Amino acid sequence: MTESGVVPARVGVHSIDHFALNVPSVSEAERFFGAFGLDVTRIGTHLEELELRAADGWRWGRVLPGAGKSLAYLSFNCFENDLEAIRKQVWAADARLMAGYLVGDSEGFWFHDPDGNLVQVKVGPKTSPNAKLTCVVAGSAADERGSHTRSLSKAVRPRRLSHVLLFTPDVPGAVDFYSKALGLRLSDKSSDIIAFTHAAHGCDHHLIAFAKSNARGWHHCAWDVEDVNRVGEGASQMAAAGYRRGWGTGRHVLGSNYFHYVQDPWGSFCEYSADIDFVSAGHHWPAGDFPPEDSLYLWGPDVPEDFIRNTDG
Repeated sequence: MTESGVVPARVGVHSIDHFALNVPSVSEAERFFGAFGLDVTRIGTHLEELELRAADGWRWGRVLPGAGKSLAYLSFNCFENDLEAIRKQVWAADARLMAGYLVGDSEGFWFHDPDGNLVQVKVGPKTSPNAKLTCVVAGSAADERGSHTRSLSKAVRPRRLSHVLLFTPDVPGAVDFYSKALGLRLSDKSSDIIAFTHAAHGCDHHLIAFAKSNARGWHHCAWDVEDVNRVGEGASQMAAAGYRRGWGTGRHVLGSNYFHYVQDPWGSFCEYSADIDFVSAGHHWPAGDFPPEDSLYLWGPDVPEDFIRNTDG
C-alpha cells in the first residue's frame, strides 16, 4: 500500500513458457507423447531427456529421468518491463528465491511456491493467444455427406499447450499466492476443491488450475485442438496406440471446453481440449463459486475413481 492508502496494481506473467516433468521411464514417455501427437525429440549428452513440441513448433515441455513422476519445474514468461516488479511481488509474497545457477539456468529468476514447486519467471514471448481462436464445426448441407471416411482421417496434432493443473493441499492459499506473486486472476472455483486462474493480458479461461489433494502433485497438461471432432479423433488415436484409460469425451462447465483425458503411464493425464472460454486483455471476468457437481463436467461419462488421485512419487 502506498502512503496515499492506494494499493498499487499488480503486474503479472502473460503465459507459460514450458513445463518440465520427471518420469521413471523416458522411453515410455517418448512413446506416449509421440502417440498423443506431439513432436518428441531426444536431447542431452546421452539422449536421456525429451523435448515436447506442438504443431506451432514451440517447446512446451521437457521430460527428465527421475525415480518417480513429478513436476520438475514450471516456467512462465512476462514482458521485459514487468520482470523486476514481479520479482518484488514474489519476494513480498514470502516465496523462497533460489539462485538460477543451482538449476543450470540463470535467465529471469527462480523460486519455490508455498507447496515447494520450483517456478521460473523470465522475459519471453507471449505464447498464449491474444484472442479466442475460431472453433466451429459446420453442419453439412442437404444432399451432402457430413463426414469423411476413417481412412481419410489425419493424425491429431495439438496446436499448442492450453493449461496445466496442479494438486495442492491448500487451493485458496495457492490462488492467493499466485495472485499476489504472479498477478494471475481467479476465473472460477468450487469451494476449496478446485480453482482456475488466468493471466490479465489475454488468456484462456485457465492458464494454471489447482485441485485439492493431501500433497502437491501434477494432474494434467491440456493441449488445444481445432474442434470437438479432433478431441474425439484424438481419443481414438490414443486408444489405437494402446492408451485406453482416461476420461471423456465430454464438456466442462468451468471453461466450457470439450475434453478427452488420456491417462499416461504414471497415473496423470494429457487432455485434448477444444473451444475453451477466453478472457480478453483488460476484461473483468465475473469469477463464480460453483457447486461441486459443476466443477468437473456438463456432460460426459461418469468420472473414473482414479481421476483425482494424486500419483506423484
